[in-house]
Amino acid sequence: MLLEKITSLQNPRVKQLVKLRERRDRDDAGLFLIEGYREVRRALEKGVQPREFYYAPEWFLGENEPALIEQARQAGAQLFELSKEAFAKVAYRERPDGLLAVAAQWKHTLADLNVAGVADPGVLGSEPGSTTPATKAPFLLVVEAIEKPGNLGTILRSADAAGCDAVIVCDPVTDIFNPNVVRASTGVLFSVPIVVADSPAVQAWLRGKGIRIVATTPDTPNIYTKADLRGALAIVMGSEQYGLSDFWLKESDLLVRIPMAGQADSLNVAMATIITLFEAVRQRGG
Repeated sequence: MLLEKITSLQNPRVKQLVKLRERRDRDDAGLFLIEGYREVRRALEKGVQPREFYYAPEWFLGENEPALIEQARQAGAQLFELSKEAFAKVAYRERPDGLLAVAAQWKHTLADLNVAGVADPGVLGSEPGSTTPATKAPFLLVVEAIEKPGNLGTILRSADAAGCDAVIVCDPVTDIFNPNVVRASTGVLFSVPIVVADSPAVQAWLRGKGIRIVATTPDTPNIYTKADLRGALAIVMGSEQYGLSDFWLKESDLLVRIPMAGQADSLNVAMATIITLFEAVRQRGG
């Protein structure tokens, strides 16, 4: 049910939406923003139940928006229509499409990731980012201290495309609920199981599960295409500026590198992740 149309830029709801762009305010409220038709649609498809849903018909790009608004209403969201100016104030995108949802954050732990066999029906079964039954040979992506939200979002999208069972974010610099992560992931945030944890806990969990750790670094003679990337595997990628920490370089089973033929000594971390993941996909018969 539509409660009201908001036109004032000083409306408390408008001000609160602007605040949710900042990590501290998101964490304090336990909420985050989902902006855009594709992102909202995928969130709803994966069982996300928005608390609030804001829309501005003057920004719509097509004819499917009313059906999505109705879907959000049926999922329990309060509906608020915004004027064009009010929506431009709260939108994260330069050219918004007039759709914005507010949803509750969620948190998964390493214990939620059942990768030893068939997943427990109660584990990640109905929450956003829920997992499918685990494979006998888990295929995981671990990323450490990724700084740029756009890179983290693209990495999530790549992990989904490669069929990773989960993404584990270690010692994050940016949070997974950053609006740019949501946007760059194109809504994959809601379909790939994601866990945030510190590196020692992740390394110990991987060891306990018998999952081989393969870390990427330019400082090794081992070419990634020559490495065996089959079986139970966790590929570990480092930050944009510093690469992997000494902890992961020392605690991994194997170090591999992507050969560089030009003057550049490294690739963008999102691009390097794509290349490495899909070499593993090739070897695993995907």
